[in-house]
Amino acid sequence: MNKPMILVVEDDHAVRNLITTTLELKQYKFHTAETGRQAVLETASQKPDIILLDLGLPDLDGVEVIRKVRSWSNVPIIVISARNDDHDKIEALDAGADDYLTKPFSVDELLARLRVTLRRLSYIQNSHPAEESVFVNGDLKIDYASGCVFVEDRELHLTPIEYKLLCLLAKNVGKVLTHTYLLREVWGSVLETDIASLRVFMATLRKKIETDTVHPKYIQTHVGVGYRMIQVSDSSVS
Repeated sequence: MNKPMILVVEDDHAVRNLITTTLELKQYKFHTAETGRQAVLETASQKPDIILLDLGLPDLDGVEVIRKVRSWSNVPIIVISARNDDHDKIEALDAGADDYLTKPFSVDELLARLRVTLRRLSYIQNSHPAEESVFVNGDLKIDYASGCVFVEDRELHLTPIEYKLLCLLAKNVGKVLTHTYLLREVWGSVLETDIASLRVFMATLRKKIETDTVHPKYIQTHVGVGYRMIQVSDSSVS
C-alpha cells in the first residue's frame, strides 16, 4: 500500500518533534494535534490511516478520545503513553485502542509497531475471495472473510491485535503457541517489554469471548510458556 497518513496526537513538544522527525525521515505523511478535541476534528477531516495517541492531553483524557473516535471509525489507534500500569493499558484497549507503546520508547520500536499495523491493513485490503472461510468452535465463530467474530451469534468488537491473536490460536487448535511465537507473528519482534503487552491483550480478549474468565472455555494459559485454543467441539472450516 502507499505510505499512509498518520495523525500524531501529542502535547509534549519534544516527544512530538521526535515522532514527526522519525516519520519524516521514513517519508510518512502526517498531521499533528496537541489536544483531544483537535484530534477528534483532525480524524474526521483528514481521515488518517493510523493514529498515534498520547493519553495525557490537556483537555480530554486520551481514553475519552479513543471512545469518541470508536463511535464512528475503526482507524487503528496506537497509544503512546507514560502510563505503564496494566489497569491503564486495559482501560485504553477496552476503549478500542489497537496497540500500546510505553514511554520512553525507542524509534525502532515505534517503527516496528507501525510496520505491523500496516501489514494488517494491507492484508485486509488485499484479501481474496478464495481465502474466505469460517472457523467454528463451540459457540465461537470467526468469519475470516468479513473479519467478524461472534459468540452465541453476538458480534464482538475486537481490536486488530486481539483479532490476530484469536486467529493464530484458532488456526492452531490444541497446540500451545509460545510467547515468542505470538510476539513474532503479531508484533514482528520479540522484546521483553512486549510480554507484558501480550498478557494485557490476552486478558482483554478473554473478557470478550469468555463467559467465565476464571474458568476459561476457549483459551488456556500455559504459565511461563504461552497459550492454547481449547477444542470445545469439532471446529470446522467451510
